Amino acid sequence: MGSRDLISCLPREVLVEILSLLPTKLAASTSLLSKKWRYLFALVHSLDFDDTVLLQPPPEEGREELKESFRNFVDRRLALQCGCGSRIKKFSLTYLVTNNSDVVDERRWISSVVERGVLEVDVTLRPRWLGPVHTDEVHGNCFLPYHLFRSKTLVKLRLGTDTNVGKLPPDVFLPALKSLFLDTIMFDDQDLSDVLLPGCPMLEELTVVHKTDFYPNYRISSQTIKKLTVFYCYDFGIDDGSRISFDAPSVVSLNYTDYALYEYPLVNLGSLVKAKLDISYSKTNIKRPDLSGLLVGISNVETLHLSPDSTDLISRCVKHGLVLPVFNNLVTLSFGSKNKRGWKLLPYLLKHSPKLETLIIQGLDSYTGDVTIGLFQVKELHVVGYKGTAKELQHLKSLLAGTECIPKMQVEFPEDVVVDDAKMIQTRRDLFILVGVVSTDVAYFE
Repeated sequence: MGSRDLISCLPREVLVEILSLLPTKLAASTSLLSKKWRYLFALVHSLDFDDTVLLQPPPEEGREELKESFRNFVDRRLALQCGCGSRIKKFSLTYLVTNNSDVVDERRWISSVVERGVLEVDVTLRPRWLGPVHTDEVHGNCFLPYHLFRSKTLVKLRLGTDTNVGKLPPDVFLPALKSLFLDTIMFDDQDLSDVLLPGCPMLEELTVVHKTDFYPNYRISSQTIKKLTVFYCYDFGIDDGSRISFDAPSVVSLNYTDYALYEYPLVNLGSLVKAKLDISYSKTNIKRPDLSGLLVGISNVETLHLSPDSTDLISRCVKHGLVLPVFNNLVTLSFGSKNKRGWKLLPYLLKHSPKLETLIIQGLDSYTGDVTIGLFQVKELHVVGYKGTAKELQHLKSLLAGTECIPKMQVEFPEDVVVDDAKMIQTRRDLFILVGVVSTDVAYFE
């Protein structure tokens, strides 16, 4: 029996979906198989162009020839898609920008897919050039094309990396945009809050990542955002003038990673339900950060996750006069600590959480032994990273001194601990006898 081409027998719609999942260069190679496959590639709705395939590691010779080959490849693919009139759902571009000619190229490519109603754009430009951006009547001096900021169809936009986009057009309007991801993008003045965000009336999710030693004083202002993630990982550029504001009354979920700033002048998060804080203390830049605005602004939260760095920082601030707000709606608290200072914060925080029901603790091995929770209203206690050592049991016994009963307790073992039947039985016995906790439900997680 001769071999059969079963893949080619699949319905056209299925083949197009398969090709759209492949890297564009690989999908394009199928057009050499036959006229049918050449036509199918023209219908692909997801395009992914990445020049790092050619230029990483950078070749010593022939670099310009390789870049020209990449330009021609992108131009041909886009022309093919345009010729058949197919709609592009997703466009991804990773491109090393070294001169104005490269800026002209990326503007042209992005404009092309925007004009055809693209739904998702992911652009990583990797600029290696500090010269002035070519200015024209259409794009101005913005690094990105004007058309990108006037798309009526764009739903998801991701921009990066380490790029100063220049001055945004004043009439930004993205009526369908729901998700915006900014990876180390610098704006002129306050263009993020004053121009870009007001032009996104349907925006629901915003992520701002910053990975350079330049610290921008962002003001994040939006009436529609529901999920907000802010991630800064450098403290080099932080000084007494560094601050950030959150004016986002519809945000339900906040994930904030940063070094403590001098102050938080405006934190309007009236709808907040869940917050995760991972804020570190910068020893060299701001010795007395003011967290009062941030903590008051999130005090209506129902679920709060504090990293070990955050508890250490807040405890430092309390020592210097910070008064914690009352968390009247807090039901679940995840508390991590890595030192004595952090653990001292826990009883104070519990007193300011009158409705707390679930307490999750991690870092039990760093417990100092002179902090006790005492009688409190917690219905569930979770211990994360528990190994069942004698030291941990003693720490847990000290921490829970005076606590008569916790209706439900869970311990989560780390991946490197083997949990068999014997381990489970011993753990249950230890928690009941040694710690003295009457637990109706001890759960085990591997």
